[in-house]
Amino acid sequence: METGSPHDTGPAGTGRTAQAAGPAGAGDEPVWIALPPGLLTMRRLLLVVWLGLLTLATGLVPGLLAGPGWAAFAALPLALLVWGWVMLERNWRSWRYAERADDLLISRGVLWRQETVVPYGRMQLVEVTSGPVERHFGLASVQLHTAAAATDATIPGLDPAEAERLRDRLTELGEARSAGL
Repeated sequence: METGSPHDTGPAGTGRTAQAAGPAGAGDEPVWIALPPGLLTMRRLLLVVWLGLLTLATGLVPGLLAGPGWAAFAALPLALLVWGWVMLERNWRSWRYAERADDLLISRGVLWRQETVVPYGRMQLVEVTSGPVERHFGLASVQLHTAAAATDATIPGLDPAEAERLRDRLTELGEARSAGL
């Protein structure tokens, strides 16, 4: 049973949630970890930049070529920006992951919830990636490749230190679990 929101953070802003009373894998509920707020900030900034440029173009081009009345079409990208602002937060809040004894859980989705279970023994490759915009915001993504492409998974927007820790832990657990194959 959940004792808090999946995005309640623990001490010192670790992003760990207060949903489990015991250690993961001890038969209790998994300890869900939410994504850091820097991912939401980055995505919102990108939304404002791209839709701001689209609003400017939608207002100026028709306004100059066809008359000032046509510049009202600039309200459409502005409405999309407001809607996107809210939806980005809902999407960000839906992402979480949990490390259990034998597998990694990744949960996401607002309307259609999707939960991916990645067994440690099936992991073939764990990558940490960070593009230029992610690096600017101090973020990195962990991508998991498994024997079955359907269970490949990504955890976006992590702190680089957490991404490296997770990569090292998952690699270690994957090697230990696959030794018997």
